[in-house]
Amino acid sequence: MPRHALRVTAATAVAAALLTTGACSGGGDGGGEGAGKLDWGKCPVPSATQGGGESPGANWQCATLDVPLDYAEPDGEKIPLALIRLPARDKDRRIGSLVFNFGGPGGSGVTTLPGAAQEYATLNERYDLVSFDPRGVGGSAPVTCENDKQLDAYYATDSTPESPAQLKAFLDAQRTYQAACEKKSGELLPHVGTENAARDLNALREALGDDKLHYFGISYGTELGGVYAHLFPERVGRAVFDAVVDPTKNSEESALGQAKGFQLALRNFAQDCVDRGDACRLQGSTAEEIEENIVKLQKSLAAKPIPGIGDRPLTETAATNGIAQSLYSKELWPYLEQGLDEAEGGQGQLLLVLSDLLNGRDRFGRYSNIGAANTAINCADSKERYTLEQTRDKLPEFKKASTVFGGFLGWGLLGCTGWPVKGAWETPDVNAPGAAPILVIGNTGDPATPYEGARHMAERLGPGVGVELTYEGEGHGAYNSGDRCVKAAVDAYLLDGKVPGAGTVCKAA
Repeated sequence: MPRHALRVTAATAVAAALLTTGACSGGGDGGGEGAGKLDWGKCPVPSATQGGGESPGANWQCATLDVPLDYAEPDGEKIPLALIRLPARDKDRRIGSLVFNFGGPGGSGVTTLPGAAQEYATLNERYDLVSFDPRGVGGSAPVTCENDKQLDAYYATDSTPESPAQLKAFLDAQRTYQAACEKKSGELLPHVGTENAARDLNALREALGDDKLHYFGISYGTELGGVYAHLFPERVGRAVFDAVVDPTKNSEESALGQAKGFQLALRNFAQDCVDRGDACRLQGSTAEEIEENIVKLQKSLAAKPIPGIGDRPLTETAATNGIAQSLYSKELWPYLEQGLDEAEGGQGQLLLVLSDLLNGRDRFGRYSNIGAANTAINCADSKERYTLEQTRDKLPEFKKASTVFGGFLGWGLLGCTGWPVKGAWETPDVNAPGAAPILVIGNTGDPATPYEGARHMAERLGPGVGVELTYEGEGHGAYNSGDRCVKAAVDAYLLDGKVPGAGTVCKAA
């Protein structure tokens, strides 16, 4: 389950998929010496690799920034970064650019920002809202692996193999996928890691004409922001990290934390369903019984998939994906409830739509490159390469952490085994002495980036830099939850420079 932020239009995307189954700062128009490097113009329709969709409209501007493929050879080969911006409404009081990374790794900022912009309208009063496709993603020299038809087969593979035949199919599918990545993107793969993306961020800051980088990182975007702060502490402006990736955990510890986090979110979903009494469509008088029925559904699908969309059935793996996708936002809980109810009745369409959303598959059967980019960036970053024996030994701990997601995430430890590029670190260095305060927000109910990661990030950033705020709520991220307390604290910092008190707590209404 890639660590990426949901677009604000997630529920709309689900509805649209159901109905059919059956690209920017700068300098205000000036903005500083660096702004001349960017030629802003009309935004094209997003490519399938970026996730597709419609052109964002006349108010949006797009540009391309060329950066070195290899920063060790700054005058060598260049790759393009796709950029998008929405200029600040109040030109006279404009602060600068606010650069967003919405997570993944692998998510396209060029397609995500327009869909989410309304949630940041207050900030757009005095900031140009800017985002980009990081290297290897979307419109920025994208990593490519298998084609759409091959990806349908790849994602249909059982990801929690039980029999020798299933294990062989699982390992063969992974080897085939990795070979395709190396064949199509081999020259790019060594250069898509987070440290290079952080250097790209600094190049973007310079091109935007900003002395400091004002930044809003979500999910993986917090890791990217932390690495940037470590490399360029003197260039950190006003920054917010939301849905924080724990910089103290390696890939195994992160996956185990996600297993616990998704299980907690599932328990909260189930309890909410129980609390609604007869209005809940699911069988079970307790949250535990609802979870037990979900496990039974998984086992049933493992034995015999049910009808999904067209010739694609709902498998156990797809159902688990769909459940996980729904837990990224409380906005999607009604779809999860409906999808589980329908699947228990033999119809898997809705859970498969949700699974497709997580995998970056649109309603036309086209995949964005979020999956390929996610793998390439994670494997360029992480040193760990687990053997089959090591993975099997760790499975019991994962299954203990989560009856629903443990097996899926445990087997996922093999994701970088055999990858053609070595990883850079066990954990990223985010120590940033001398940087301006960074507001770090942790959400107690976050399934994908568990709450304790925010505290660890604040500690690792260093004294006087990391300022932690707690949101007691549900979903992946806090600012986009609609909570007034969180929004007020973030807006006060980004717009007026008012740092909230360390240890501030906001409670969901």
